[in-house]
Amino acid sequence: MDKTPTRRGVLFVVSAPSGAGKTSLCQRLVAELDDVVQSVSYTTRPPRPGERHGREYYFVSREVFRQHVAAGDFLEWAEVHGEWYGTSRQQVEAATHAGKDVLLAIDVQGAAQLRAAGLDAVFVFVLPPSWEVLRARLQQRGSESPAAVARRLAVARQELAHYTEYDYVVVNDELAKAVAVLRAIVVAERHRVRRVGCALVSGLLQAATPATEDG
Repeated sequence: MDKTPTRRGVLFVVSAPSGAGKTSLCQRLVAELDDVVQSVSYTTRPPRPGERHGREYYFVSREVFRQHVAAGDFLEWAEVHGEWYGTSRQQVEAATHAGKDVLLAIDVQGAAQLRAAGLDAVFVFVLPPSWEVLRARLQQRGSESPAAVARRLAVARQELAHYTEYDYVVVNDELAKAVAVLRAIVVAERHRVRRVGCALVSGLLQAATPATEDG
């Protein structure tokens, strides 16, 4: 019996100002949609309450992070709010080769690196419904000082100016609605003509060709 060729997974780069909810958005989509995984980044920042090594992030020392950079292990890496973040090249490539779509939640610096490198990816920017909501979300975390929150808001102002560099925008007002929009983006991108696969089309055309009779 003929089998449909395994498709190559799509990389979705999801960026947002801190507090816009990109992590929750990605986690919900992974739970709701088959063949979607979330890339787990490496970071030098300490874990927040409830976070676990290997789930939210791989929490490593600055020395270990530098070793990964030197070895070329990262697709992208950047300093954000005084800490370093990087994306595992091996993790992303293994997932996409296995036909899994990958959600990569990274900041605008990392997204710019991937875009400049010509990586085949879909870029999604997550917006908060208002500036007041963004500020409130950061303050409600309770894990950072007022000065740290102010720094994040200052960076957010700069990041918002980059939204036009992305393919799609998702406004995260109500999480369920935002998840539905992101899901629609993923499903639509899976069905782009260039992603369907020449092997599948060739097989269909071959099967549709009438057999040549001898004589």
